[in-house]
Amino acid sequence: MTNRLIALSMAFFMLSSVVVAPASAQAADDPRQPSVENPHMHFWGTSDLSSCWTHFDSNDSTGSAEEGYGARTYGSGQVEISLSCRSQDNFNENMYLNPNGTIIIEIGIAIFSDECDPEQEKSCLTLTLRRGNLAVASQVFPATDNSFNDEQIRWEIPVDNNMTVWNKSQEEPVLDIDYSAPGWNGLDCLIPTSDCTGEFRFYYSNNEDGMTAEANFPLINMTEAVDPEGEGGDEDGGSLPGGLPGFGLMAGLGALAIAAVAANQRTEQE
Repeated sequence: MTNRLIALSMAFFMLSSVVVAPASAQAADDPRQPSVENPHMHFWGTSDLSSCWTHFDSNDSTGSAEEGYGARTYGSGQVEISLSCRSQDNFNENMYLNPNGTIIIEIGIAIFSDECDPEQEKSCLTLTLRRGNLAVASQVFPATDNSFNDEQIRWEIPVDNNMTVWNKSQEEPVLDIDYSAPGWNGLDCLIPTSDCTGEFRFYYSNNEDGMTAEANFPLINMTEAVDPEGEGGDEDGGSLPGGLPGFGLMAGLGALAIAAVAANQRTEQE
């Protein structure tokens, strides 16, 4: 009986030590960090669009333009912008995304220019999402309004194998915004009182114009993360698709514990 109790205690200890492994993908107590409870990344920047940055705290607009947007004007020639919005902080932990989920990026813009040329690369509004230095998705929006009306852009990105894990300190999200088009030179520009100055405006998350400026990531806890290659766990106790990391190890330990109990029972019967 004593041996059986010892074996059962060992089994319980080994199993519980695996089950209570860390489950959270991020430190939920830091509002600037991503977590399952805090999946919205917000955009901030300077009034002249010289700098754009992101973090996950909707209430921290420190250093961002008070008017809630950045703008650049063009007296003549091309209305052209190449802007990168980078994470202001390194992630404390890796970020894990649901492989069946969708990243939703919403930005607000206002553009005054002539028509863009869809045949030229990155002429019309082009958004590119990068994981660190690796571009994981890109889309051109050729029908963007260019009459300086506020416009909400919504980009839905299905998560693929290149987006399931974003490693801390080197693979934080980056959004690139590119646009290039001739300045407006219609007949109305011949009127002395007309203002045909080209402009590109990008709204930040603290704007008061009703424009949404955020990216929503389908975050999951580390223990819910699936194998990005879809190959399942290895014989040494790797994670199984849709299962918990270390599940194979837990099953192995359980089998060993059961065998130990059975062996002790046989010893007592003899």
